[in-house]
Amino acid sequence: MRRPEDVALDHEILRLALPAFLALVAEPMFLLADAAVVGHLGTPELAGLGVAGVVLQTAVGLCVFLAYGTTAAVARHLGAGDTRGALAQGIDGVWLAVVLGVVVTAIGVVLTDPLVALFDPSPAVAEHATTYLRIAFLGTTPLLVMLATTGVLRGLQDTRTPLVVAVAGNALNIVLNVVLVYGLGGWDGLGLAGSAIGSVLAQVASAAALLAVVVRGARREGAGLAPDWRGIRAAGRAGVALVVRTLTLRAALLVTTYAVTIGATGRDQEVDLATHQLAMTLWTFLAFVLDAIAIAAQAITGRHLGAGDVAATRAVTDRMVRWGIISGVVTGLLLAAASPVLGRLFTGDAAVQDLLVPVLVVAALGQPVAGVVFVLDGVLIGAGDGPYLARAGLLVLVLHAPAVLAATLLDGGLVVVWAVFAAVFMGARLVVLLHRARGDAWLVTGVRSLTP
Repeated sequence: MRRPEDVALDHEILRLALPAFLALVAEPMFLLADAAVVGHLGTPELAGLGVAGVVLQTAVGLCVFLAYGTTAAVARHLGAGDTRGALAQGIDGVWLAVVLGVVVTAIGVVLTDPLVALFDPSPAVAEHATTYLRIAFLGTTPLLVMLATTGVLRGLQDTRTPLVVAVAGNALNIVLNVVLVYGLGGWDGLGLAGSAIGSVLAQVASAAALLAVVVRGARREGAGLAPDWRGIRAAGRAGVALVVRTLTLRAALLVTTYAVTIGATGRDQEVDLATHQLAMTLWTFLAFVLDAIAIAAQAITGRHLGAGDVAATRAVTDRMVRWGIISGVVTGLLLAAASPVLGRLFTGDAAVQDLLVPVLVVAALGQPVAGVVFVLDGVLIGAGDGPYLARAGLLVLVLHAPAVLAATLLDGGLVVVWAVFAAVFMGARLVVLLHRARGDAWLVTGVRSLTP
């Protein structure tokens, strides 16, 4: 029989995690929809999407602190009873997203060709990757605004609004992708370029909807909307550690993809890259599912520490770790069971379908570890423990990079590359996060103001 306090914790976690779970399931559907639509254009197109997707996710992923850091900062102010201050800090984060979005877009469009060339793909794959990526970079600013506004709402303990917007945006994305790629009526469509355009349009609409909600809340609480450059600069400085943390994670994914590209040539490379793209898309999909509990961890941890309640922080952390283990086991079992049929949903290439099965089985075995990793990552982000996460990420990268490259150079194949990814990368993250969570250094209470 569960104790009353456990029931209360479970209710609070569910209240935040369930809408976050549904929203995070909807968000990667942008990529899944692109993969499903593009996959039926052909294997070179799907492989090109894989290369472009890794670059774009890296560029946007480096700015994920706009969501994570804002969630923690806003939640701390909320826990201290300062809603106006919470929204003011959130608005600074939104303006920072706009500034970063403009810079990343300009750099990305100019450097599209050399970024694709880094992966040394075949000419056909490179052409498709370049086409998709140059258009997709135009959606960077709305994507970053989506991150920042979602972080504000999560910090305010509102995970339902991002859910509604994510579902609507995803539905719009699917419709636009199908129409723009394959055409309608007598129009033949735009092919791969149509998929990129559809995603950008859906991202613009989603960003506008979330921004409207945050602006309305700021006006209600009397928080200013004009850019506060001191606050924007301070928000940027506060996010540096999380940028480093995220950079190490993205670098690990990039080196894994690079290992796949150098492991084969010609037709074999196309099959490996296409399979890797599908497997990584599904891994990302499940990562977002598991990350729902981490989202709740960020919001709840920040609020309790802002209120000075260390005991409640410890209790909810222990409870969420249990949730992470259970969720990881469930997603792992589901992925393993579905592995024989998932390939057919995304491609007609029999070689890709066959190779995808053992890769997904390996990914399934890593899910329980991933469940705990994502929860503890969320807890420490919610606590504002970015500097430790940055140092830990560097250590994990130093361990993973030579291991995955060695696996390729020894002709281990794609399955072995994924085994190294699951065992070394995720296993090392588990060790460093458990070590930190067992100590007390991250349990800093009170409001951490970004401005001096």
